[in-house]
Amino acid sequence: MDFDLSEEQRLLKDSVDGLLKASYDFDQRKKYRAEKGGWSKSLWNKLAEQGLLGLPFTEEEGGFGAGAVETMIVMESLGKALVVEPYLATVVLGGGFLRRGGSAAQKEAYIPSIIDGSKTLAFAQLEKNSRYDLGDVSTSAKKNGDGWVIDGEKFVVLNGENADTLIVSARTSGGQRDRNGVGLFLVPANAKGVSIKGYPTQDGLHAADITFTSVEVGADAAIGDPAGALPLIETVVDDARIALCAEAVGEMDESLKSTVEYMKTRTQFGVAIGTFQVLQHRAADMFVAVEQARSMAMFATMASDFENAAERAKAVSAAKVQIGKSLKFVGEQAIQLHGGVGMTMEYKIGHYFKRLTMIESTFGDTDYHLRRVTDAGGLNS
Repeated sequence: MDFDLSEEQRLLKDSVDGLLKASYDFDQRKKYRAEKGGWSKSLWNKLAEQGLLGLPFTEEEGGFGAGAVETMIVMESLGKALVVEPYLATVVLGGGFLRRGGSAAQKEAYIPSIIDGSKTLAFAQLEKNSRYDLGDVSTSAKKNGDGWVIDGEKFVVLNGENADTLIVSARTSGGQRDRNGVGLFLVPANAKGVSIKGYPTQDGLHAADITFTSVEVGADAAIGDPAGALPLIETVVDDARIALCAEAVGEMDESLKSTVEYMKTRTQFGVAIGTFQVLQHRAADMFVAVEQARSMAMFATMASDFENAAERAKAVSAAKVQIGKSLKFVGEQAIQLHGGVGMTMEYKIGHYFKRLTMIESTFGDTDYHLRRVTDAGGLNS
């Protein structure tokens, strides 16, 4: 199998890397985080102008019809630069639900605004005590004439503080953990009855806890089957897990490079610490961990096209396991090799470790995905 990038994919990589190199160093990131909402609208517009927000959408929808490999390329570059803008929340998750399950009218109403950067989305899914179970939904959506009334609470909604539209999972029938009876609904963030409490997260992003109190939406708010949306949720969340794996590879790769550069300049006993063989071995082990993660991220990206949903999910979980193991090792070694400076807010290596730690627990931590792989009989079954 040929894992080399095509000419178009290499051009995409160079384009994204060039944009971020010119617009997103560590000091600029601090300024972007200080803007209202915690990210830069001007940088978001640059991503739109370069076509990056429209990559996964079809040409008929105004996009470029790119696939999972192109998303992997973009997410890895965003990871290297520690980008805080809501690409995952808006393009991968929000756009993914519309691409895979939206009606023609919904696509027409929302996708152009995603592509041109004028609107952002957020996926409101996590509930109190639901952990990583996507089917554990107590937020309710009850019929009200032709429309729906939504009541419930969602927590740690990425980009929930800034999103124009929320995509909300809500139960239309059945018990709290039943696979059937889960729907997806498009809810304007400013709708009557929506209460949003935003806050910064440990990794520099922003999230929100959101309460829905008798929020009324029309019949056209439901994405797909209002009683059978769980398979769609699982598919799009797997897309997000794949994207997170690619982002983590970018952050690990940059953590390794920063650590090696630091070892070349930091002196002890009158010589650079990079001359100590034991530290060279630790850097070599970091390199191995990064490459293991890269291989599994590529495997997960290829698995996005698997027709068998169970095999797809198993491959994605296996990748998340390796990513979780690698990011913990690389992050810890990077901090230790930097010494005390690695723990300060002024130095970027600690920010990489924080983001990697958050990725490890997003949509399932390492232990959760290891159980999924084990319960499925292992990767080679």
